[in-house]
Amino acid sequence: MPAALPATSPTTDRAAAGAFPATGTAVGPAPAPAVVPLPLADDSRRPRAPRPRTAPGGPAGTRPRGAAGSRPRTPGRGAPRALPPHTVFAERLLAVLSGERPVHWMLGHTLGEAYEQLVRLAPGTPLRSPGPRPVLRRCSVQAHPAQGAVEAFATIATGARVRAMAFRLERGDDQRWRCAAVELDGLGTAAAHRT
Repeated sequence: MPAALPATSPTTDRAAAGAFPATGTAVGPAPAPAVVPLPLADDSRRPRAPRPRTAPGGPAGTRPRGAAGSRPRTPGRGAPRALPPHTVFAERLLAVLSGERPVHWMLGHTLGEAYEQLVRLAPGTPLRSPGPRPVLRRCSVQAHPAQGAVEAFATIATGARVRAMAFRLERGDDQRWRCAAVELDGLGTAAAHRT
């Protein structure tokens, strides 16, 4: 005769189904999961990836950083102004006469004898400095609106020495400025001024 089965109750039916442990011991709360410590924020051993730089006008919050306390220039506010033609030509002539640029860089930017004057002056690189690059210090201008011309006088620092350069610009029918005469510290005269 088979052994008699114990009487079942709702509690033991649930235990058989796996809801409670089958041992009949008291059921307590589930054990807490293991806690893994996170690294501290000031962990200096881990290298930080550099923040990518984007051009102005990129996504919000990605402005390139400038020097301390400075703000990058944005169009419309603090944008650099275009240089006047006499300053542009003073820089161009300085580059040629210091040997930074070849004489033919001025082709198309000169009229008449001015190019030949540069050809004679440039090989000696009269504005070359043994120390730092020569710097344009000042460039003043006298305008002749009736003639469509300006005469400019520039001072250039070449190390401890200050040099003088004079030149004339004329505006052509295409409204472009061109150098028509140049003189450097009295080292030869350029083309006669056109009237």
